[in-house]
Amino acid sequence: MEKRCILDTKQLNITLSRLCQELIENYSNFEDTVILGMQPRGILFASRIQKRIKDLLDKEIALGQLDVTFYRDDFRRKSEPIKASSTEVPFLIENKHVILVDDVLFTGRSVRAALDAMIAFGRPKSVELMILINRKNSQELPIKPDYIGRTVNTLNSQRVKVEWDEKDIKNKVWLIDLEEE
Repeated sequence: MEKRCILDTKQLNITLSRLCQELIENYSNFEDTVILGMQPRGILFASRIQKRIKDLLDKEIALGQLDVTFYRDDFRRKSEPIKASSTEVPFLIENKHVILVDDVLFTGRSVRAALDAMIAFGRPKSVELMILINRKNSQELPIKPDYIGRTVNTLNSQRVKVEWDEKDIKNKVWLIDLEEE
């Protein structure tokens, strides 16, 4: 298995800063705006975005955690039961601007499931998608992110792994060539 670093810690910090600046340009006062991080790893990215905006603007933006396990179209097709993560949305999203955050956009199916899951918390005024890594050439659904950290051309035999120091050793993004059997 070959592994290549596509974002090191410094590049990841620059990318996070740029994405926050883009949000600030579009939501200068962040009125009626919330951030929803997709479980399991999008919440780590969303937490970083929320913290950095707070540091820059001294403004608290509501942050929620959304698990889409039971909304996935492949939920019942797995040989083993899928383990769900927690959903914590301590606010209504009715008439709010929602920034939906995930670490990697692969096929688009998780994002589609997230859109379905959000409805349980109200009807948003708008939804924008922020993705750290957009895997080009792998999408099965017409999902287009509004905010992209980096677009990477990938093959189906490759995987993108985002490491955050809260769960992993360092903040890095890897492109992994899986061994073909």
